[in-house]
Amino acid sequence: MAKIKKKGTSGQAKNYITRTQAVRKLQISLPDFRRLCIFKGIYPREPRSKKKASKSATQNTTFYYTKDIQYLLHEPLLRKFREQKALAKKIARSLGRGEVGDAARLEKNHAPKLSLDHVIKERYPTFIDALRDLDDALSLLFLFANLPSTNHVPPKTIALCQRVTHEFQHYLITTNSLRKSFLSIKGIYYQATIQGQDIMWLVPYRFVQRVNGDVDYRIMATFVEFYTTLLGFVNYRLYSSLGLRYPPKFDTRLDENGAELAAFTLEGRTVGDAPKAIEAANKPSGDAANKEVSAKIQKKVDKVIKKAGLDQVSDEQPTETAEEVTDEIDKFETTAPEADTLPQPDLSGDQAGSLFAPFTFYISREAPKAPLEFILRSFGCKRIGWDTVLGGGAFTHNEADPRITHQIVDRPSLPESSLPAIPNAADGEGAVQTVKPGTRVPGRTYIQPQWIWDSINEGKLLRPDLYAPGATLPPHLSPWVKSKKGGYDPRASLAEQEEEGEADLDEEEESDEEMEEAGEDKPAAAVTKESESEDESVDGGMDVAVTDDEEDESEEEEEEEDEFAGIEDADAGSESEDEEETARTQHQKELEAEAAGLPFTSNGAADESAAKKKQAKKRASKKREEEEELERQKMMMSRKKRKLLEKMMYSNKKTADEAAKLRSKRRKVEKGAGK
Repeated sequence: MAKIKKKGTSGQAKNYITRTQAVRKLQISLPDFRRLCIFKGIYPREPRSKKKASKSATQNTTFYYTKDIQYLLHEPLLRKFREQKALAKKIARSLGRGEVGDAARLEKNHAPKLSLDHVIKERYPTFIDALRDLDDALSLLFLFANLPSTNHVPPKTIALCQRVTHEFQHYLITTNSLRKSFLSIKGIYYQATIQGQDIMWLVPYRFVQRVNGDVDYRIMATFVEFYTTLLGFVNYRLYSSLGLRYPPKFDTRLDENGAELAAFTLEGRTVGDAPKAIEAANKPSGDAANKEVSAKIQKKVDKVIKKAGLDQVSDEQPTETAEEVTDEIDKFETTAPEADTLPQPDLSGDQAGSLFAPFTFYISREAPKAPLEFILRSFGCKRIGWDTVLGGGAFTHNEADPRITHQIVDRPSLPESSLPAIPNAADGEGAVQTVKPGTRVPGRTYIQPQWIWDSINEGKLLRPDLYAPGATLPPHLSPWVKSKKGGYDPRASLAEQEEEGEADLDEEEESDEEMEEAGEDKPAAAVTKESESEDESVDGGMDVAVTDDEEDESEEEEEEEDEFAGIEDADAGSESEDEEETARTQHQKELEAEAAGLPFTSNGAADESAAKKKQAKKRASKKREEEEELERQKMMMSRKKRKLLEKMMYSNKKTADEAAKLRSKRRKVEKGAGK
């Protein structure tokens, strides 16, 4: 006889454990259990059947894997949590006795320090794993870096988040790893490519943040503690790969003046007295120095080859010179115009580093300095100035500096008659010359901030006149959303993407709507004429009594005529319907012209309406033929394929309808702007 299994010892009852049981097994408090699970990456699980997992389970019961809880039994952080609990009891006892000095001494000297280094190594065995999990970490750290200090968010946490995020931004600036950015309602999205991994994060706008009590900041603070450790490891590895010292030098005086990125100075590991600062535009980088050394070595090698006579190569074997070999990214072109567009590769580091390199920018007071400075430096700009109220660390605070080539403004332009004259420079060297708002310095390009974002997303410098101060800006589109075939593309013109006759149909619908609106407000004379014409069209305006026998005879005659009508009658009926339709529209236009007191030309309008009706009839017949051909093809398919085709057609029709609505809106906007 087989051994009887005891209930609750196998299956889901053994694989799952409730949160209450897990807390009792680990012998820690619930807040410490939550912190430990966040650090170790252990999350609640949902069993298939809660009744089988636990007898007393309810809808709100939280389950974990039993093996995960057993794995936590040997975690070194458990000992730290117990030490913290014991220290809290000692401090409470000292405060109860009135020994405040002893309590302060215990808290200062005997508080256990948590180290998450081993947790980072366990969760991310390779550096690529850490880079792949960096999206959420950067978004949360940038959020806390912009929060105000409160009781829930201490100033030390905010300062730590600002430091590690600025260090990460300096690495992106040095390597030109930033690729795209997008201004959204939530904030500013950034995307960078580091060692082949695309990392995207969100940075909130610098508005006044209102800290509500609805958010559990204890849970978020636990994530911040873990993510700061992770980003510190990542920054150290990234800086070490470039030969830079970590952490970089930090100037507290500049940071107090609001310098932010300029408060950090990057240094090489063996540089020492000559620090490699980001602001040093004229100094060659490490890559340039390596290229110069390699060029010298190559010249020596070429001399040795010439002396040995090894440079004589036959014509059949052409050699590639260094000038022919380029690092440009190949562009993929489609073989047919109707084919799908192939995804193009992103910018390389050299191209991104030379986009804004030859320019000197000046950021006005109303423009957002922090994101603009970061983007401009990431794409090669070395000289950026701004007003003194925006903080220190600028290339120049003089708005009238003749070296400035581009100025970023975000206020409307003023007419030339109201602009004051350019003030003269103040006496003395280093004096800051202020320019009144609205004053234009000759030889300088004035642009709005969107020009920066659109240029980096396109990978080239766009026309600055489209982004002039006060101009209507082009649509700012997400660089990650690609236009689909059959969908609406806001970048293309209406003529390129609208279907044949779509504009005519839209105009007809608009005219019908206008006619309906005009019919509501017609004068009494027009209404009486319409009623008279309707009465005349029916039996000359007289009511004729018809008997039942005559009705039966007329119905039989109609049935006989219908039986022998044939194709010719159908064609004649369609033509008569078209003629009636044209007559009705012409009559309606005559009534509208009479009501408005305008002359009406019947011949031109009739010819135009007849041509439109003819084109509409051709389109309708063509569409009907396509539908019939599709129905014939569907009859040859199996049931499964036919259902799949119908689903595809439904989704395509839905997409086409949405695109048609957007094109109609755009057509109305362009029509209104033309007027």
